[in-house]
Amino acid sequence: MPSDTPVGARPTGGKTFFGHPRALSTLFLTEMWERFSFYGMRAILVLYLTAAVADDGLGLRESTANAVYGTYNAMVYLMALPGGWVADRLIGARRSVLWGGVVIAAGHYVMAVPAGWSVFAGMTLIVLGTGLLKPNISTMVGELYERDSPRRDAGFSLFYMGINLGGFLAPLVCGLLGENINWHLGFGAAAVGMTFGVAQYVLGRRNLGDAGTRPADPLLGADRRRALTRAGVGVLALLLVLAALAVAGLFTVNTVVSLLTVATVVITVGYFVRILTDPEISGTERHRMKAYLWLFVFAASFWLIYDQAGSVLNLFAADNTDRDVLGFTFPAAWLQSVNPVLIIVGAPLFAWLWLRLGHRVSTPVKFAVGLVLNGLSFVLMAAAAQAAVGGDRVSPWWLIAVLTIQVAGELSLSPVGLSATTKLAPVKYASQMMGLWFLATAVGDAVGGQVARLAATWPAPTYFLTFGLASVALGVGAVMFSRHVSRLMAGIH
Repeated sequence: MPSDTPVGARPTGGKTFFGHPRALSTLFLTEMWERFSFYGMRAILVLYLTAAVADDGLGLRESTANAVYGTYNAMVYLMALPGGWVADRLIGARRSVLWGGVVIAAGHYVMAVPAGWSVFAGMTLIVLGTGLLKPNISTMVGELYERDSPRRDAGFSLFYMGINLGGFLAPLVCGLLGENINWHLGFGAAAVGMTFGVAQYVLGRRNLGDAGTRPADPLLGADRRRALTRAGVGVLALLLVLAALAVAGLFTVNTVVSLLTVATVVITVGYFVRILTDPEISGTERHRMKAYLWLFVFAASFWLIYDQAGSVLNLFAADNTDRDVLGFTFPAAWLQSVNPVLIIVGAPLFAWLWLRLGHRVSTPVKFAVGLVLNGLSFVLMAAAAQAAVGGDRVSPWWLIAVLTIQVAGELSLSPVGLSATTKLAPVKYASQMMGLWFLATAVGDAVGGQVARLAATWPAPTYFLTFGLASVALGVGAVMFSRHVSRLMAGIH
């Protein structure tokens, strides 16, 4: 039915959530449970992949498991692009989030099945569901605020707390069940968490007003049929490629991981070319997209290092860290909870800081700070790895210190990047631009998964020091380019 309410109208009402629109609480809790399921499974994934078959694991080599982990993360974020398109052109952000949550839950339930095939089948479903949910729930948060409001960064920082509350609880629950009892029981706990998320979203929909109810740029009639036909042909082509690989005997984990990495980079380049050459976007929007390209490169480089916490650092925690406390050896996955709990503490402080500073510190400079801190964390990790040379187990405080530095870097870059994406997005690409932001994580994770293979062959101190110093150097370069990037942003802070 036609409505006089504009698409994405901000909900109104007297009740607030920590001084922000009440609708933020519904999106906060939905994201919390989705991240519980994601980080819970992720905390034990590499440990399960590398565990011996006799211990109910898959028995993969560490280099292969690291690459699988990185590629899985990449695919989760890569699918944010078509997920944003589906919301923008077909069903709207509101329904995309709902159906995405249902598919994610199904994927985790499949992984709970105690069979070798279930992990890859389940990950496939999780990838598809997260692509629908992840970019569109962030877009709905953006719709709650004016386009260039300083409160926008603060709102995203609070939303980020929901992400990390789920991320804190998940490794504690899934790690204990998975490492100490049964891997698939840990995956099952992640499934229950996502089920709670879907139920909460349905019950809280009355808080959302009209946010996300309709597509921003809907496809109608023949255009809609043409797009669906092309999507069907694309899926069929993918299935044929996989079948050809299987017939040729090349359908192996390493082959698929390598192909997906190449595809991620190619899709990224193609998508930027498409937006920058689109005649329907204005000159100002094109300048802002050029600025966004720089931010994208900085962000991808950040995630290349940062997301190795669940692979290379997780294996270091399992193999080289003294985890005995009063006779109890706590699960290695528990150290994955350090990062989110620090963000829960730090996010309000950074939200206050960005409000206090206003527009005095530019977005590119915030990105540069994130890169430098990220690099310094790996420099410190090189010292920890050196202390573990010879088989000695080091204190977990080494990893806690490393993760603390990374958290400061993340809070300088990630919530700010979410906000910058919604501000710099051309109107035509609203939800798709949020998908493009998550594509930065996809590129970083895909390339990072291949880079992480080196951790199994290089001396650990050399590995960490090399990539740590590279990130610091890139951060210094980002500072040098910050004024140029700010000018391209054309008045957006």
